[in-house]
Amino acid sequence: VQLVESGGGLVQAGGSLRLSCAASGNIFSINAMGWYRQAPGKQRELVARVTRGSTVDYADSVQGRFTISRDNAKSTVYLQMTSLKPEDTAVYYCYADRPLIYGTRADYWGQGTQVTVSS
Repeated sequence: VQLVESGGGLVQAGGSLRLSCAASGNIFSINAMGWYRQAPGKQRELVARVTRGSTVDYADSVQGRFTISRDNAKSTVYLQMTSLKPEDTAVYYCYADRPLIYGTRADYWGQGTQVTVSS
C-alpha cells in the first residue's frame, strides 16, 4: 500500500486547510485510514482516524475543529482543519492499516506533509 498526501502549507491562525491522502496498491483490505502528526521535539500523535465501517476517533485537541472523511471508492481520506492554532504546526502523516492473520496488522505511512500555522 502506498499513501500520497497533499494539501499542507502555511496558514494564519484561525484559518483552514484541507489535507488529502490517496492510497494505491493492495487497497482492498485496508481497514482504518487517518492522520497522525509530529511536531519538533515531540512524539507522533494521533489526530484522527476512520475505519472502513465509519467509526471515527479524534484527538481531544482537535475535536470540534477538524473533520475526517473517507471516500472508499477513491481509497482517499481527507482531513478538513479549521480554526487552526499555532500548536497545530507539525508534519502530518497519512496512515492506513490492513488486518493480517492471527490478529496482527500491517501499518502504512505516507511521506508527511508540513502544516505551519503562524500567529
